[in-house]
Amino acid sequence: MSIPNSVTREWLRRVEAEYRSSAITQELTLWLTRMGASPDLIHEGLRIADDEIVHAELSFAAYVAAGGREGPRLERETLGIGAPIDGRPLEIHVLATIVDVFCLGETVAVPLFKELRQHATVPEARTLLDRVLVDEVRHRDFGWIALGWMLEQPDSATYLTIIEAELPGFFARIRRAYDSGTIDQEVSDIERAWGLMNPKRYGEILHRTFERDYEPRFRKLGIDAKVAWERAG
Repeated sequence: MSIPNSVTREWLRRVEAEYRSSAITQELTLWLTRMGASPDLIHEGLRIADDEIVHAELSFAAYVAAGGREGPRLERETLGIGAPIDGRPLEIHVLATIVDVFCLGETVAVPLFKELRQHATVPEARTLLDRVLVDEVRHRDFGWIALGWMLEQPDSATYLTIIEAELPGFFARIRRAYDSGTIDQEVSDIERAWGLMNPKRYGEILHRTFERDYEPRFRKLGIDAKVAWERAG
């Protein structure tokens, strides 16, 4: 039985996404080093950057097994966060990256990959998803621990104000990425075996993550995520 093109497209996209995640984490870890952050955070940031490269390797193995032949198209301008050029202190850029990429992105990644893994039976896909599901829990925890560390600093009141102002935009971005709304594109058994799922499920999982993770975690920090979620529209 032939493998749909959707499978190779998706796995190549994942290779590119993992490279991007590694670059972002390396840059964030450098910034944390410049700030004199806890060595534990720095060690974990470096470990995560390596995790993402391993994920890229395993994703490429799945891509090749599915019949892919081209290499990933890595756009250098997307590989990283980008140097702070708007005049704001480095700490503000670190704060934004922690919240946006890790507290939001890596937190929802845990249930997303759990769902993808559930029906994946192709060995190359399952190997990657098994590894990612374990790693993403640590990546999620890194984000919330790093945010907690930031909020222990002398400027914590300022940081809380900035998070409250920026959170609607972060929520809007992740909803554009995952919440497909009315799109209901059924996937075949072959696609599910290769670790794909109906795009509509991404949105459903994101909304469930808000209720189970985002809202209570931010509430513990004194941030009303519900207001930000509603403003994100």
